Amino acid sequence: MRTVFIGTAEFGIPCLEALLGASECQVAGVVTQPDRPAGRRHELTPSPIKTLAMKHHLPVFQPEKIRAPNALVEIRGLAPDLIVVVAYGQILPKDLLVMPRLGCVNVHASLLPRWRGASPIQAALLAGDTESGVTTMLMDEGLDTGPMLLQERARIEHNDNAATLHDKLAAVGAELLLKTVAGLADGTLKPTPQPAAGVTYASKISKEDGLVDWSLPAAQLLNRLRAFTPWPGFYTFLPDPHGRRLLKIWAAERGGGEATTPGTIVRADKDGIAVVTGDGALVIRELQLEGSRRLTAADFLRGHPLNTGLLFRSSA
Repeated sequence: MRTVFIGTAEFGIPCLEALLGASECQVAGVVTQPDRPAGRRHELTPSPIKTLAMKHHLPVFQPEKIRAPNALVEIRGLAPDLIVVVAYGQILPKDLLVMPRLGCVNVHASLLPRWRGASPIQAALLAGDTESGVTTMLMDEGLDTGPMLLQERARIEHNDNAATLHDKLAAVGAELLLKTVAGLADGTLKPTPQPAAGVTYASKISKEDGLVDWSLPAAQLLNRLRAFTPWPGFYTFLPDPHGRRLLKIWAAERGGGEATTPGTIVRADKDGIAVVTGDGALVIRELQLEGSRRLTAADFLRGHPLNTGLLFRSSA
């Protein structure tokens, strides 16, 4: 079957690679977001999906808006039997959803209907979920509301963060997509409406979400650390009379606390930096000062000694 792949983010790479190796599919073209400025020099950079597509000499289309008439004409010209959408970043119009005879299949990183929306991986970690997974579904005009095709569960380990869970679910998604494509090709796979119960939504993550609010309980802060690693990062500000000094926290664990102001450093030694939270303490094991490299607490304190009683700032 002639297949058009629509995606942008790295999450879609295993899926596109799987389609390229699938006997049922001929990848007729790839649609991805336009090149965007990236890095310190703000150089125009292709999406991960474009990079992979160019490596395999696939036709690549990069409309600024996929609902634009010229974009729809280009995709229709590829005569797709199936469209696969993975982490694209734009809402697809109805004219595109009804274009292929087998529909538009989306690979979504959650067990729908839980965590519909833009950031299901982070949402699962924020909520302290112990299980996630991937759902393939036929897309409709709603936000992740289409009927389901297949689901695969995946355990969230205590040491998983957004990066490790992303990679785990991306691999699961590729395998599930192949099963989905095979079932659609031979007509054995039938869509099932999503249940009305259990619907939750995952809001889009912003840079500001990574700022530590030390008044929150330690357990909740640990969930936020896992959800926001590596992006937008889990960060606070060092007390400094000469200006702000952003401090990124990479690893921490829960510890005993003292009845004092949240954000107060109560211990700083080779075993970690203990900071009071709204409930107990957070013991920082690895951290990184803005503009410097990632260090263990012991190595950091050799160059940046911290006295007990200092207060981390929850604002710039």
